[in-house]
Amino acid sequence: MPDHADSASPTLTLARDLIARSSVSPDDGDCQAVLGTRLARIGFKLETLKSGGVTNLWARRGTARPLVCLAGHTDVVPTGPLEQWHSDPFVPTERDGKLFGRGAADMKTSLSAFVVAVEQFVATHPNHPGSIAFLITSDEEAAATDGTIKVVEMLKARGETLDYCIVGEPTSVKSLGDMIKNGRRGSMGCVLKVSGIQCHIAYPQLGRNPIHQVAPALAELAAIEWDRGNEYFLPTSWQMSNIHGGTGAVNIIPGEVEIQFNFRFSPESTPEGLQQRLEAVLKKHGLEYTIQWRVSGMPFLTPRGDLTNAMTESVKEVRGIATTISTDGGTSDGRFIAAICPQVVEFGPVNATIHSLNEHIELADIEPLKDIYLGTLRRLLKP
Repeated sequence: MPDHADSASPTLTLARDLIARSSVSPDDGDCQAVLGTRLARIGFKLETLKSGGVTNLWARRGTARPLVCLAGHTDVVPTGPLEQWHSDPFVPTERDGKLFGRGAADMKTSLSAFVVAVEQFVATHPNHPGSIAFLITSDEEAAATDGTIKVVEMLKARGETLDYCIVGEPTSVKSLGDMIKNGRRGSMGCVLKVSGIQCHIAYPQLGRNPIHQVAPALAELAAIEWDRGNEYFLPTSWQMSNIHGGTGAVNIIPGEVEIQFNFRFSPESTPEGLQQRLEAVLKKHGLEYTIQWRVSGMPFLTPRGDLTNAMTESVKEVRGIATTISTDGGTSDGRFIAAICPQVVEFGPVNATIHSLNEHIELADIEPLKDIYLGTLRRLLKP
């Protein structure tokens, strides 16, 4: 039988409403309208920025400093095979002490907790110091070219900066509050095409097999220590993600092989330096190639200070645990926000089921998540 959490929980109620709205990236599913209505009621000024089919919301209450921004996304990844879900991914379902649905962990519950935390904070402190803002996009799970980055560009053009930003990504590992992200490595992708000469496989002397040619170079690249990282960052990692060559026939030496790979790089390396080192290996092996690079994010870091202290103290107060501060994992929209904000952290629920079938969050974690956000606001704005 389904379990039912406290029906009076405003965070759970809002999370269920958002999960019920199908918002596969870049569709917002009217989630931002729901959030905007709630925020307007408590004095937020709303601005909607649409770009390339993406919906973005910038909402701000107050004009004074410091400015605390709560950031996140309403879009979700595709569901995958519906028949493998135990319940409809867009029908929020409570069972076994969990809330199931696409976006439950990534990150509609965080957005709900943000809003309810701010509602409670404003109700208690209507004339609070500083300002509070929301930056919400529907383009985080896909290309991320028309979402948060566009809002950041708009704010930068107006000369507006943030003091603190909390991104509601699911960062907890085993239990709520056990990890906060205070930065991320950079990400640089590449498409490498190595040319050969196509011919009949029985007459290899008439051709040149690019797969054979590139294999030693790939082995050398895989063995390179790019850097050793530092006290905050893991070492730079180089990983191949795709390799394709051939026509599909078993008797043809291909004329080209394509390899896709990615660097997740620490601040100890630069995109330019990594590119130069990699291409030096390709040239050393005498390869005929073309290469396309794309830097999708630079590393960012928030050293220990006001924001990390406020959040770790709030976690300790609500959960009674000491949290770990880390920069591992993938990229997030924090990489864009860091351009206008000196202190950016990510914090949210357990990430074990994000992007998975039967995504869920523990019902018992929902109110504590809201309370951690609320406690962090109180510590930063000091009403």
